[in-house]
Amino acid sequence: MVSAMGAVTGCIFPPVLHGSQKVEQVKLIDRFSTSNKSLMGTLYLTATHLLFIDSSQKETWILHHHIAAVEKLALTTSGCPLVIQCKNFRVVHFIVPRERDCHDIYNSLLQLSKPASYDELYAFSYNPKQNESKRLQGWQLIDLAEEYKRMGVPNSNWQLSDANRNYEICDSYPRELYVPRTASKPVIVGSSKFRSKGRFPVLSYYHRDKEAAICRCSQPLSGFSARCLEDENMLHAISIANPAHHYMYVMDTRPKLNAMANRAAGKGYENEDNYANIRFQFVGIENIHVMRSSLQKLLEVSGTKALSVNSFLSGLENSGWLAHLCELRLFFYSKKWSWFNIATIMIIRQTVEWINNETFFKNVNKVFRVATNILVLIEKDWISFGHKFSDRCGQLDGDPKEISPVFTQFLEGVWHLTEQFPQVFEYNEAFLLQIHEHVHSCQFGNFLGNCQKEREELKLKEKTYSLWPFLLDEQKKYINPLYNRDFSQKLVLLEPNTASFNFKFWRNMYHQFDRTMHPRQSVFNLIMTMSEQNKQLEKDFKELEAKMKQRNRQPEELLTKEPLQSVHPASPALKTSPCFKKEQPLLPMKDSIRTIEGSNTADNRYSEYMEELSKAEPAVVSLEYGVARMTC
Repeated sequence: MVSAMGAVTGCIFPPVLHGSQKVEQVKLIDRFSTSNKSLMGTLYLTATHLLFIDSSQKETWILHHHIAAVEKLALTTSGCPLVIQCKNFRVVHFIVPRERDCHDIYNSLLQLSKPASYDELYAFSYNPKQNESKRLQGWQLIDLAEEYKRMGVPNSNWQLSDANRNYEICDSYPRELYVPRTASKPVIVGSSKFRSKGRFPVLSYYHRDKEAAICRCSQPLSGFSARCLEDENMLHAISIANPAHHYMYVMDTRPKLNAMANRAAGKGYENEDNYANIRFQFVGIENIHVMRSSLQKLLEVSGTKALSVNSFLSGLENSGWLAHLCELRLFFYSKKWSWFNIATIMIIRQTVEWINNETFFKNVNKVFRVATNILVLIEKDWISFGHKFSDRCGQLDGDPKEISPVFTQFLEGVWHLTEQFPQVFEYNEAFLLQIHEHVHSCQFGNFLGNCQKEREELKLKEKTYSLWPFLLDEQKKYINPLYNRDFSQKLVLLEPNTASFNFKFWRNMYHQFDRTMHPRQSVFNLIMTMSEQNKQLEKDFKELEAKMKQRNRQPEELLTKEPLQSVHPASPALKTSPCFKKEQPLLPMKDSIRTIEGSNTADNRYSEYMEELSKAEPAVVSLEYGVARMTC
C-alpha cells in the first residue's frame, strides 16, 4: 500500500520528495539462492535514496545516482518483480505486491536516476554539517604545483606555459601546462590546431634522475597526407628536452586498424617520414564500445545463478574483460618498452577516450604506492587533464553509448598490482572500492563534469564538498596490514608478471554486496584484528615496563626494610596480595592463547596488572610484587 512517508525508529531519512512513497510487504530476493530465499520489509522512496527496511530493521540504502538500469518484469502470482542494476555492481530484486505500486516506483526511479542538469545531482544538496573553512581546506588538500615540483619541473628543459591560461587553446586541458622551453607559443598554437580537440603534446610525468618524460596528446588531423610544420617542431622540441637521447617513442594506444579507419574521417596518426627521430608503435587497446560490451558480458556471467565452475571460467574468458586488462599491463610493463629501462622520452598518443592509460605505468613509481599520492595521481592525470567522467559514468541523462568503464579498469589494474605485490602498497582494496563507489555516487564534487573548465563554471569548490579529506580522515580503515614501508622503498621498480594466470576475477568489486558469495571469515579482517591486538599488547608492555623501572628507582632504604619478609613463604602480605593471585591463571597455555585472540581489551591480563600496579600499596608489598614478577 502506497502512503505518505512515515517515521521509522532508528532511521534518519534524507530530504523527502513531494508525494514520497512507502510500500509495505515488499520482498527482497537473494538472487543467488536456489530456493528463492527472500526478506520481507518496507520500501521507501525519498528524494535521494531508495531504502528497504526488513523485518529485523536491517537497512539497505541505494543512492539514486548509483542506479544504472531499472527493469519491471511481468506480473507473477506473488507480485510484480522489479530489478535494479547499479553502477557499483549491486543488483537488487524486489517483489512488489501490487502492480500499480511497482509501476509508480519504476517511473520514479527512471526519472530520479537520470537527472537532466548538474544542479540536480546529490553533491549540490549533500550537507555533512562541516563548517565553511573545513570545506575549503578539503579542496586545497592537493596542490598539483607541488607535485610538479616534486618531479623536478620547471627546470632547464621544461617550463610552465600560460598559453592555455584562459582555456583559449584547449578547453579540456587544465590552465597550467608544462611544455619544452624551446617550444614557442606559435608552435604550441599551431600544434593544437593539428590535434583532435586541440589536445597538443604536454608533459604528464617527469623522471628527475634520468631526465626522461611521458607526454600526452590526441591523434593528429593528418588524414591521408596532411602535415603540420608546427606540430613537427613541437615533437622535435620534446625530443631535445631529453639531452640523453636523440629519439623518442610515439605510442598509439589504438589498434592499427582503428587508426587507419580514422584517416577517412580526416584524423589518423603520425607519418614517420615527416617527424625526425621518432619510433612509432601501436598498442592495440580497444575502444570504449568494446570495453562497455566486455564488462556487460562479465556481469551477465557473474550474475548467473547455479553456474558450474567450468561454465563460469568459460564465460569469464569469453567476456574478454581480463584479456583487456592483460593487454594494458603487458604493454606498460613490457621489458621491450620499459620506460625506466630505455630512459627516454615517450609520447603516449591517445584519443580522448583513452587519455589516462599511462597511469597504469606510473604505479611502478614508489611514490604512488601511498594513499595520499595516488589521490594526487587521480587528481592530476584523470580529473585535471579532462577525463570525461560525466559522459563515461552516465551522470546525466545523455547518450548511453558514451558510457564506458575506463576508470574502473584503472582501479582494477591497480588492484592486480596490489595482489602481486602485497607488501609495497600502503592502501588496501577497500580504499579502491570506496573511490569507485564515489566516482558514481555524485555525492562529492571531485568527479563531476568532463573537464576543469566545466567544473569551474559549475563552481564546485563553492557549492560542493571534496572527497579527499573524507577518505584521509578514515585512512585507518584503508591501511594494508601487510604493508612494509622499508621493503617498498627498496623495491624501486615493480616488474609484475603478465602471464594470464595472474589475472583474477575481482570478487569484492563485482560481488561486494552479495554476502553469500564471500567467505565466512575474512583473512584481511583477521589480520587487521590481530594487528590491533599486537599494538595494544605492545603499548601495555611498555607502560608496565615503565612502571617497574620507576618502582625500582625507589630509595635504597626501602630495600633493607624487613628483608626476610619479602622471601618468607608464610608472608601475610604475599598471601593477601591480589597481584600475586592474578599471576596464576597466566601459566596454562590455553589462557595465553585466549588472551591473544580476544577482541576485547578488557580481557587482557596485562591490563589487569596495570590496574593493580596503579593502586596505592605499602612500599614493601609493591617491592614483593616486583620481585615475584621478575622471577617468573
